[in-house]
Amino acid sequence: MYEILLMAPAKGSNGSMNMIMILLMFVVMYFFMILPQMRKGKAQKKFWGELKKGDKIITSGGIHGKITELTDSWAVIETEGAGKLKIEKSAISLEMTEAANKSGS
Repeated sequence: MYEILLMAPAKGSNGSMNMIMILLMFVVMYFFMILPQMRKGKAQKKFWGELKKGDKIITSGGIHGKITELTDSWAVIETEGAGKLKIEKSAISLEMTEAANKSGS
């Protein structure tokens, strides 16, 4: 049983083939994992940059509100039950103004 582990590699094996397979694995990982994550991050930053006063939003915690004040890093939202809340811009996950306008018309 231990004899298999102690055997030398076959004489025809090619180390460059192993290197190509490892490189191919990293290329596939880049296209299927890293690149989509980078695109998602860019889209999220664009979304936060396009927010403006008066937008109806939903936070990642599920709080619904309307933006009353906005800076580069935080926003003040007005909610029905809790009054005004100061939140980080990164906590805003969805903008509902257009959806509300379409359903209301």
